[in-house]
Amino acid sequence: MDLRPLSEDFAVAPQIAPEEVPRIAEAGYRSVLCNRPDDEEPGQPSFDAVAEAARAAGMEARCVPIVSGQVTPQSAEDFRAALDQMPKPILAYCRSGTRCTVLWSLTRHGDMDTDEILRRTRAAGYDMSGLIRQLEGG
Repeated sequence: MDLRPLSEDFAVAPQIAPEEVPRIAEAGYRSVLCNRPDDEEPGQPSFDAVAEAARAAGMEARCVPIVSGQVTPQSAEDFRAALDQMPKPILAYCRSGTRCTVLWSLTRHGDMDTDEILRRTRAAGYDMSGLIRQLEGG
């Protein structure tokens, strides 16, 4: 289990398995947010299996599936709505955690200092400097 906090109430992770969900709940997370479409690669656990494990552990689960490299304004809004509505802390996952980190960075841009976004994402192992440059017109 590779949980990478970006804030006090949000972390990202690579793909999680249903059997990991009880430990995620024990770590204090109250929600699981999937940003990966089902069947993206062979052998990937389905969202339904993860959601069932989450419900069994007393957690909320939601899926905002994003095709890799195809983040849209609507998907960013759906992600923001999930962050606003789901019980915190939230663990979001995708194949590597990068999509979740991109979405988090997009939704924090304008609300959080860009240097702080970059510091937090770098500390979690993700480089969002190219995204921030794009958002700032550079």
